[in-house]
Amino acid sequence: MEVLVILFAAAVWDLLLGEPPSKLHPVVWMGKFIGGIWNRRPSGADDRKMLIFGGVLVVSGALLFSLPLRLLNLLPGLTALLLTIPLLKSVFSIGALLKAGESVLRALELGDLPEARRLLSWSLVSRNTEDLSQEEVVGATIESLAENLTDSLASPLFFYALFGLPGAFFYRFCNTCDAMIGYRGGDTEWGGKIAAKLDDVLNWIPARVTAILLLGAGVLAEEDVIKGAEALRDERGNTASPNAGWTMSVMAGLLSVTLEKRGQYALAGGTEPLCTQALRRCVKVVRICAALILAFAAVLGGLHALFG
Repeated sequence: MEVLVILFAAAVWDLLLGEPPSKLHPVVWMGKFIGGIWNRRPSGADDRKMLIFGGVLVVSGALLFSLPLRLLNLLPGLTALLLTIPLLKSVFSIGALLKAGESVLRALELGDLPEARRLLSWSLVSRNTEDLSQEEVVGATIESLAENLTDSLASPLFFYALFGLPGAFFYRFCNTCDAMIGYRGGDTEWGGKIAAKLDDVLNWIPARVTAILLLGAGVLAEEDVIKGAEALRDERGNTASPNAGWTMSVMAGLLSVTLEKRGQYALAGGTEPLCTQALRRCVKVVRICAALILAFAAVLGGLHALFG
């Protein structure tokens, strides 16, 4: 029951109040910690030293931000609960994700492609968006919404359900580390390798659960679930990430569209146009899937409390 109350309250907080102020946001603190340590990396270090440096950064930071939260167990029950709600909310977000997708949609519906590109780059993707066509903007927004269902919601709640608040914070630090230094090229080629690999491992189960829940959301949204399942079967391995293709391929099939990133991948789900209507349908599916993820986390947390 306590897990259900905390999840429900954190979700209501997320949807009604949004993100905490930056000065009080634990994920902002994580980013500053990562940036501060990374800026002190050894100059001219070889690959092995950078690998060790990056590994120490991600593991030590994940433990630093997660282990102290075990002290909440020493507080009176109501006090611990009231502190857990905002702390849990800080490591997941569905309201901001939906808002980002809807803002791109509004810009496109108003015919403002430059603004849609700017919003896409600001809130959802790291790729260069300056020369993307309207269809590419729609496609990139759909891809990001589908992929971030795992990173922004399912994974932190999965680890919360199994390991409590320390588990959710451990995941969020590793994911933030991957987002900041888990790239190819330069010092991050080896310095960010452990962060990237650890993030892949942590997201492995949540991504697959989210893909299944997306099919369930497709049923409720009256989308083409058969095509969603077929795209999952045939297209999920077409991305470099071992996890992103699972949710993106399902979404492609549900919407009967093909999602493509130039020179990277194509996820064939159908030949329907990548238009604003497809993006509107995607937002609806994401909203329903978010509710299913919350329900799944509540059931998982309840079962773990009973039998764990």
